[in-house]
Amino acid sequence: MLAYIIRRLLLMIPTLLGITILVFSVMAAAPGGISAQSLTGGLDMKPAERKALEDYYNKRYGLDDPAPVQYLRWLNNISPIGFELDDENNFGKFSFTKGSDLGQSFNYGRGVSELIKERLPITLLLNVITIPLIYIISIIIGVKAATDRGGRFDVASSVSLLALWSIPSMLAGVLLIGFFANVQHWQWFPTSGLSEREALDMTFMPTGLSYLSVFKVFLGMSLGAVGMVSLAFWQKRNIRILIATIIGAGIGLAMSNAHPETLLINQIFLPLLGAATLALLAWTDFPVFRIGGLGMFGAGIGLVIAFNMIDEPLVRGFLFDRIWHLILPVITLSYGGFAFLAKLTRTSILENLQADYARTARAKGVSESDVLWKHVFRNSLMPLITVTAGLLPSLLAGSLIVESIFSIDGMGKLALDAVKGRDRELILSITLISGFLTLIGYLIADFLYTIVDPRVSYE
Repeated sequence: MLAYIIRRLLLMIPTLLGITILVFSVMAAAPGGISAQSLTGGLDMKPAERKALEDYYNKRYGLDDPAPVQYLRWLNNISPIGFELDDENNFGKFSFTKGSDLGQSFNYGRGVSELIKERLPITLLLNVITIPLIYIISIIIGVKAATDRGGRFDVASSVSLLALWSIPSMLAGVLLIGFFANVQHWQWFPTSGLSEREALDMTFMPTGLSYLSVFKVFLGMSLGAVGMVSLAFWQKRNIRILIATIIGAGIGLAMSNAHPETLLINQIFLPLLGAATLALLAWTDFPVFRIGGLGMFGAGIGLVIAFNMIDEPLVRGFLFDRIWHLILPVITLSYGGFAFLAKLTRTSILENLQADYARTARAKGVSESDVLWKHVFRNSLMPLITVTAGLLPSLLAGSLIVESIFSIDGMGKLALDAVKGRDRELILSITLISGFLTLIGYLIADFLYTIVDPRVSYE
C-alpha cells in the first residue's frame, strides 16, 4: 500500500504539469493573449504612463517572451529547485535551495501565496462543514427510503429530493437571501460576508449574561427539548399530530407578529408552514426524524422564550457571529449534494438488499437489522466513496456561486476575479491547487476502498 501511495504521488507531478500547460495554452491562445498591452488596455492613462507600465510588466513577468518561455519561467518560479533569477529577471545559476515563489498578482499587486493563504481557509471552512453534513443527511434518508421501498416515506423523499436537485444553487441562494435576510419577510440572517465588522473586536464566546441568565437559557432549552421529545414518543398518533399542528401554527403566528411591517401573505403563510412542518415531523414513523426534528424545534422554542425573559444585553461573540453568517451559504452549498447522494445511497442499498449474500444471511436467521447494518451497509458505501473523489472539486466549483451571491471572499470569488482580469500568475496557481486537491481526493477514495472492502488490494 505504501508503494502504491508513493507511486500515485509521483504520478501527480506529470498530471499537474499537463493541467497547467492546458490552462496556460488556453490563456495564451485567447484573443489578446497575456501581454502587457492586454493588461493596460482598459486603463485611462497617458501614452507615456502606459508605456512605462507595459515596460514594467514585461520586465517583471517576462510578458514579451514567447509563450513557451513564459510558461517555463513560471514553472521555474514555483519549483523549489531550479534557476535563480537576477534583478533583471534573467536566469542565473542553478540552485537546489532557491525556494518556491507563486509570483505577484497583476490585479492585486500582492503575492499570490499571500492571497491564497487568506482565501483558501474560507473555502475549506465551507467545505469542511458541508461535506459531513451532506453525507450524514444522505445516509439517513437513503437508508430509510431503501428499507421503506414503495412506502410513504420513500415516495415523499423521492419527490422532495428530485425537487431539490432541480433547483439551481444560484436561484436557491437568491431566494434564501430574499426571504430570510429581507426586512419585508424574515430578517433572521445577514445578507453577505462571514462576520460583522464589530465581531472582530468581540470575545470568541458569547458574553454579557450572568450565571442566572445562563441557567435560564439552559433551562428553557432543556424544557423545550424534553417537552417536544415527549410529544414525539406519544403513542396516539392523531393526538400527537394535532398537538404538533397547534404548536407549529402558534410558532408561525408569533413569527409573523414579530415583524409588523411584514407582508400580509406571510401572516397567512407562516402559520400554515409551521403547522405543516411540525405535523409532518409528528406524523412520520421514522424515529430519527420525529424525535430529532421535534427535539430541535423544542430546544429552539425554549431558547427564544428564555432570551425574551432576559433583560441583560448579550454580546454574541465571534463564534456565534460566524455560525450565524454561515447558515445560509452552507444550506445553498449542501442541498444539491445530499439530494443526489441520498438517491444514490437508496439505490445502492436496495441492490445489496437483494443480493445473494443478504438472502443467505436471512436464511441463517440473522435479523433484518443486522443484515442491513452488518452486511449490506458496508458494501453499499462503495458508490458513495467513488462520488467522494469528485465531491471536493465540485464543491470548490459550487463555492464560486455561493461566494459570489453571499459576497464571501473565498477561493471561488478569487478565481472569478482572476479570470476576469487575466491574472496569469493567480489563475495558474489556483489551477495548480485545485488540481492537487482533486488528485488528493481520488487518492483518499482509493485508500477508503481498502478499508470498506478488504478484497481490494493495491499491492
